[in-house]
Amino acid sequence: MPSELSPVIAASTRWLLAAFPPAAGPLDDALAEAQARHAATIAAALCYPTALDAGLLVLLGPGGCTGLDAVTGAGTPLRTGPAPAWHAQVDETVVSWAACLLADPDLAALAAACLGATHHGSDGVGDARRLTVPSPRDHRAAPLLRHPDLLGPVADLHRETLLGLLHAGRAGSPGRT
Repeated sequence: MPSELSPVIAASTRWLLAAFPPAAGPLDDALAEAQARHAATIAAALCYPTALDAGLLVLLGPGGCTGLDAVTGAGTPLRTGPAPAWHAQVDETVVSWAACLLADPDLAALAAACLGATHHGSDGVGDARRLTVPSPRDHRAAPLLRHPDLLGPVADLHRETLLGLLHAGRAGSPGRT
């Protein structure tokens, strides 16, 4: 995966884990993070499929998590002071698409298959088995992160765009919409 997307992937993963925390324990933390990171990586690669798209992301920035926080009810934080710096690196579309992939393993498998049509290729994601064929242990580690009803409001933000992209990806090459 190109380094241009790394900050967005890391911040989007962190936002997902903060909004939908894993079960207690270090192994659960690691398993949930692996699932969220795979989803965010695939979503970012599909959202920014060309080197030009990734370059524009670096130039213009991803937009932050304010809209996502409002959707999940985290828009009125109890803390005072400025938001952590990583909040600015969250991409709403990447998080929404990642939520779609986390909620639907079949959609995740289709998305992973479409990565070959991007300039990132399918090798940059590695084995996304925890995302596409989650085990019962993966589900227990991340019950909130894998729950379709809980992810629904976030996933619904950009679900139609993702579905259109993946449908077009089956017929040809995906592009930013």
